[in-house]
Amino acid sequence: MAISIGSNSILMQQNAANAASAKAEKLSSSLSGIENGTATDEELMEACKEFESYLVEQVIKSTKKAMLRDEDSQGDYMKMFGDTLTQSYAEMITESADLGIAQMLYESMKRN
Repeated sequence: MAISIGSNSILMQQNAANAASAKAEKLSSSLSGIENGTATDEELMEACKEFESYLVEQVIKSTKKAMLRDEDSQGDYMKMFGDTLTQSYAEMITESADLGIAQMLYESMKRN
């Protein structure tokens, strides 16, 4: 079965939308235990780290969008897997850098 160039573009957009939806669903399910008050401290901290990672990912995407005006200048690989790479960068930044967003959020949620 052959896929034309136009279909490939639509497929890449659908994959990006599905990935974003899956990430939002995962974050939402993490937060549901917190809302019910049944989350352990570890689950609460993990949800805070996931949120920090998501926030960093959105900052990276916005920065890339501002810097790369011409999407055609990207190769096919980056068009297809760029979101996955950005997500990996965000997770690495969250784990290695001490931004403190997750810790502040965790402490705030524990108080409330």
